[in-house]
Amino acid sequence: MNSPPPFLPPPVVAVAPTLLHLRRMGIDTRNEHVVYLRSDSPVCHAEGFRALSRLQVTANGITIIASLNTVVGNSLLEAHEVGVSEVAWEHLRARAGDEVRLMHLPPLASMHRVRAKMYGRRLMPEDYQAIMRDVAAERYSNVELAAFITACVQDVTTEETIGLTKAMIAAGRQLHWPAHIVADKHSIGGLPGNRTTPIVVAIVAAAGLLMPKTSSRAITSPAGTADAVEVITSVNLTQRQMRRVVAHHGACLAWGGTMQLSPSDDILIRVERALDIDSPAQMVASVLSKKVAAGATHVVIDVPVGPTAKVRSLQEAQAIASLFRQVGQAVGLQVEVILTDGSQPVGRGIGPALEARDVLAVLQNSPQAPPDLREKSLHLAAVLLEITGHAASGSGAAEAGELLSSGKAWQKFQAICQAQGGLHFPKSAAQHWDMVAERPGLVLSIDNRRLATLAKLAGAPWKPSAGIDLHVRLRQPIQAGQLLFTLYAESPGELTYARDYLHSSSDPIIHY
Repeated sequence: MNSPPPFLPPPVVAVAPTLLHLRRMGIDTRNEHVVYLRSDSPVCHAEGFRALSRLQVTANGITIIASLNTVVGNSLLEAHEVGVSEVAWEHLRARAGDEVRLMHLPPLASMHRVRAKMYGRRLMPEDYQAIMRDVAAERYSNVELAAFITACVQDVTTEETIGLTKAMIAAGRQLHWPAHIVADKHSIGGLPGNRTTPIVVAIVAAAGLLMPKTSSRAITSPAGTADAVEVITSVNLTQRQMRRVVAHHGACLAWGGTMQLSPSDDILIRVERALDIDSPAQMVASVLSKKVAAGATHVVIDVPVGPTAKVRSLQEAQAIASLFRQVGQAVGLQVEVILTDGSQPVGRGIGPALEARDVLAVLQNSPQAPPDLREKSLHLAAVLLEITGHAASGSGAAEAGELLSSGKAWQKFQAICQAQGGLHFPKSAAQHWDMVAERPGLVLSIDNRRLATLAKLAGAPWKPSAGIDLHVRLRQPIQAGQLLFTLYAESPGELTYARDYLHSSSDPIIHY
């Protein structure tokens, strides 16, 4: 009987190292880090990397987390190359040919807490802290972020909202200012136009209060405050630049996304924008975490209420106002919520440049300034002057009016803009089209949501001069052939695209 052959170990197979060389792909993935490997890459086989894998990418001593896309064929990448998207290239401070190491991302431990919320479980503060730490570290993919956002659309208690807000604050930096009172103001959005913040900042700063304003970009609207102000001056300030402007002028108008103030919120917002979701709990946590992080002590919240606004009923508005007050108290803020008319846009312009034009007209006391924008800005500024104790109860309106009418607010605004990089005036879009009334009548309703959608289809806010100029107001009598609104776009294609949407529905945007 033959004895069995001796055991022989399997032959050693050379495995390609995970050390690769960097290549810039020139692909814009907005804020999401993406890396690219050939599907037949030895690294993919050796490490078990698959399309949509989450990887740690290290180059030049800098590590980012990215999603993997695989390239079929060999025309775009060599086997030893790893391609990166534009935002990844920027964050890695890369040069072509730099050495790159790829590793699997460790298991995302906090994801089981998200799944628990998806099945209706109430989360504890420590759950939200774990989730927000991972979100701020960009460990979540867009799919995982979307799961968390949708899980929090309903059945989030006040205690959970407080826990979420505190977790968002803890995941980022917090600014501190040499003043006991730091003013701030925010609108929850959902109403086209309504660009009161720059005017309020100018008035309050002219009164001598500290108002280091950090604003967001649009989530579901045709323009956020940062989008509109960016038409006029630079908003991409570093924390050092922001402090310098505030030290000299008592205020600033900056985009908060550059300063890591509640960075988890900035990451969530990019997915909320794509989903067109802004639930009450997430909205309150988003707003108030940014206020605390920016060092505010006293905040006025504008909540527009109307049939086609974000908040449609008085009951819903009162519930949101109560949530703002309770969460504000829990995180150390004095919050005053103002319920305002959301039945129609505020101002005439909808879109960054057109809203910036309205802001400048009000500050300059121009006869062409929209009266509703002026009046609302004065009201919000008056409330802020009073809740900070700067003005006695009932006297804030007179002081705010004098600061605006005298030109002091305009002088302060110019000084702030010059300190942030110069004052620029809005440019007009290359393309426009007029919507006119087909018959006489009385304006009965204006659909805010469809106006906002139309402006976005024309290119706003990504194309700054795109948007809508509204020429009529509610309860205004109109004649056949009268201008209702003008649609602006930066290219003929975008104008046609927006007009096709307008004509695709039988429901009028302006009902008369």
